[in-house]
Amino acid sequence: MGLAIAVLLGACSQKKEQKPEAVGDCFTNPLFQGGSSPSAVFYKGKYYYTHETNDMIWVWETSDITDMKHAIYKEVWRPTDLKSMHNLWAPEIHRINDKWYIYYAADDGNTDNHQIYVLENEASTPFEGTFVQKGPIMTNPVWNWGIHASTFVHKGVQYLLWSGWPQRRIMEETQCIYIARMKNPWTLEGERVMLSKPEYNWERQWVNPDGSRTAYPIYVNEAPQMFHSKDNKTLILYYSASGCWSPYYCVGMLTADADADLLNPASWHKADKPVFCSSPQDSIWGPGSVSFVPSPDETEWYVLYHARPIPNGITGGDESRSIRMQKVGWDENGMPVLGSPVRLDTPLPKPSGTKSRR
Repeated sequence: MGLAIAVLLGACSQKKEQKPEAVGDCFTNPLFQGGSSPSAVFYKGKYYYTHETNDMIWVWETSDITDMKHAIYKEVWRPTDLKSMHNLWAPEIHRINDKWYIYYAADDGNTDNHQIYVLENEASTPFEGTFVQKGPIMTNPVWNWGIHASTFVHKGVQYLLWSGWPQRRIMEETQCIYIARMKNPWTLEGERVMLSKPEYNWERQWVNPDGSRTAYPIYVNEAPQMFHSKDNKTLILYYSASGCWSPYYCVGMLTADADADLLNPASWHKADKPVFCSSPQDSIWGPGSVSFVPSPDETEWYVLYHARPIPNGITGGDESRSIRMQKVGWDENGMPVLGSPVRLDTPLPKPSGTKSRR
């Protein structure tokens, strides 16, 4: 491995590896052999899970998120509108105000026209009723390009996070993290605010070690996801950086005081190093698109993410990604520690409170 890639992959600031305990029932990664951008919510004893399937949206239901091969599943959305029939990226499922919502991005076949859409379902579970499209969400009246939408409610206010462009791409593309307050689950209230742009070297990698690359430079901040410290006094915005087709794809972090003005960029402090990145010695490359779920008894937290077993993905095609999960640790200050991605087929204890199928 060349010096440049070694330096970049050695930049992670959270190096502590997780040592699986040999207790109770165990699971091994991957949860899915293929897939990307996992999202799940735990509701009334069940996990409702989705990930990117490109031309439709599926939802899985299970009481044991580590045993997805026995989960039930259903296609809940297949678009018919020509403007949003293609490239359905990063669906994210939520339960908000006693309704189900799925946020995702789609386009008309030209990825330059990606917009954020939201589906609504009033049924008690996402397997019942019908999802109705409420989007697209207008994130920018000048150029409404947006992907990787995520939403959260803090102190009674709903916010949208997403990856967007400061301006339309011409010779290069820059993806930034934006936030906006929401009037309702499908409408923004006020203008978007940029919280992060690709500025560090580890956020601006778009050329693979073998020289393969996109047609033009793409500098990436995407896949924002909100989490929190153990005492909930600090909000943590995780995001993915650099090209997802490269071994440099990794996870960065912004933090803000829970009482701060979240729409003020000065409230957020950006880590100068990634906190979750490739582990070449374990054949894990390009981990990213993190999301978080509790254990069934809600005493533990787990991070869902995707990664590859090979350094180079194929730009614009199959990137050999699979879905993985591992336990979140905590440091002495109550801040989450993602550690290093765990090698495939390593036995890991199932989340606390998981009921055996036996």
